[in-house]
Amino acid sequence: MRFEISKVLDAIEGRVCTDPSLARAVLDLAEVIRYQDLDGGRPASLLRLGMVIDALARELEEDSVPVYAVVHRALLSDADLTSNERMVVRRWADDGLVEVLDNPGDRMLEVADLLGLPVLTRVRTDGLRGRYPWLVEQPGRVLAPVPGAGGPAFVAHVGGGHTPVAGDRSPVGVKLLSRQWRCPEPGCALFGGGGGGSFADLARVERSPAAQPPPSLRGGAPTCPRHGARLGDAGPRPRSEVLAVRVGGLIRRRFVLTEDQPALVGRAPDQAGGIVLGQWLNDEARRWISRSHVRFELRVGEVIVTDVSTNGSGIRPGGSMAEGDRVPLAPKQSRVVAEGDMVELYPGVQIGRPGELPAGAPYTPNSVMAEAPTMAMRLPR
Repeated sequence: MRFEISKVLDAIEGRVCTDPSLARAVLDLAEVIRYQDLDGGRPASLLRLGMVIDALARELEEDSVPVYAVVHRALLSDADLTSNERMVVRRWADDGLVEVLDNPGDRMLEVADLLGLPVLTRVRTDGLRGRYPWLVEQPGRVLAPVPGAGGPAFVAHVGGGHTPVAGDRSPVGVKLLSRQWRCPEPGCALFGGGGGGSFADLARVERSPAAQPPPSLRGGAPTCPRHGARLGDAGPRPRSEVLAVRVGGLIRRRFVLTEDQPALVGRAPDQAGGIVLGQWLNDEARRWISRSHVRFELRVGEVIVTDVSTNGSGIRPGGSMAEGDRVPLAPKQSRVVAEGDMVELYPGVQIGRPGELPAGAPYTPNSVMAEAPTMAMRLPR
């Protein structure tokens, strides 16, 4: 049973990040783990984060939906969590997958404001409407996870719909995210190079400069939210472009390109960081799509695709699905992926910019809770 729960926690780990380009919503982990009415289990459970992530995926009709989790430092030693759960949260903190704070305050709303993300919380935000006007203008951006017939559902605090919606990044957020930042504290997992510091095992994951989270603003100065130290400006942030893979009408995952980080996409690329599609393909698609099928690069702000397969692929200009509009892409051939274009590896397997890939699949996204034993959340510690 413990092994099965550990597999679920590993799956949840793949859905938490502080990458501004990939996160789809922001939440306070210390709050979510205590939504006891979601499962009727023990006072605090990290598995409830998986339940909320699954609900978000269902609402957005998208697999592999990451969330930006703000974590109070006290959670790292919270006795209501199991020892394994505390170890997992510490690992997330060490790797910079979550943002650990001594005094979270309204950091969750600050992140939502800077990145244009929806907020998943039951806490009322009425007192902060003067600071964040979008709380009034876009009330649907703040949604409360509540028990539902098929798992957690979302209810707007005031007005608005029931599906998490994103807004625009604030002007301050756009400015902050145009620069790289460095924390003076050794081994800062968010704004440093790793190694040493107050945590035992910091920054084991190499963070791309394009994936840095937004700084906190204190007195108008960019500040490390974890250490409270003023950040140094380390120069312009690398250009980046977000692409998404759609299989069978459902966006399965997003990935980020930078000029220093191309991406291989295929059935099972050998390259570290390659985008693996095999788990979503039927038998015919697996036979057609090569282990490494296409390579995406970002050059001078343009997305370039190169076919590195044995069978070739195609481009659908402007996203047109008419067969006569498909432009073949032969092996070893390259082409610029213009706005609206989709790269088609096989019928029903397309890659493009997320906002330009039609959604609306007639089935439910994969669940991070698929490995959870039926009564796992009711077990005593």
